[in-house]
Amino acid sequence: MACTRLAPILLAATALVSCNKKSENAPTPAASESAAADTDDPIASAERAAPAAVSKAAAIVTLDADGKMTELRKGTNGWTCMPDSPATPGPDPMCMDPNATEWAMAWMNHKAPPAEKAGIMYMLAGGTDASNTDPYATKPTEGGDWLHTGPHMMVVGSASALNGYPSGANPDTKAPYVMWAGTPYAHLMIPVS
Repeated sequence: MACTRLAPILLAATALVSCNKKSENAPTPAASESAAADTDDPIASAERAAPAAVSKAAAIVTLDADGKMTELRKGTNGWTCMPDSPATPGPDPMCMDPNATEWAMAWMNHKAPPAEKAGIMYMLAGGTDASNTDPYATKPTEGGDWLHTGPHMMVVGSASALNGYPSGANPDTKAPYVMWAGTPYAHLMIPVS
């Protein structure tokens, strides 16, 4: 039953990505140059995370080390976007619908996420994570390397969406996989092109 409810969300999100492939948010050969230029412009960085149809009307926020949110721009569509994090070696701006924002705030504040309240997140500039198994890792384990995922979207807050997808420390990031399996923050990573 939950998969039936989730299907329209996934189809709508995939359609947004497909319809905006030629937008400024689509990966281009100059994406790394664009990411470098965005370091001085957090709004431009945040807008790269999602299709223009989402990010241009989204609220843009930053978080400080204590989890305090600062709004850089008011939004009008319910989505929230954050710029690239300087704590990671690669680009990782993200945009979240309201359910995903609630899930992300729970994760960032070490609180229980809402149960079975599916949300969508975009990371069309890609992402860099210290661990696929530890939601709070700040650097890779000794001898490990950062996990680099290309442009993708995520389904968060739905345990039933994870069924049948692989997980583990070294996933194939070119195919859907579960990040942080076995934790309250397990979510589905879906590569897009």
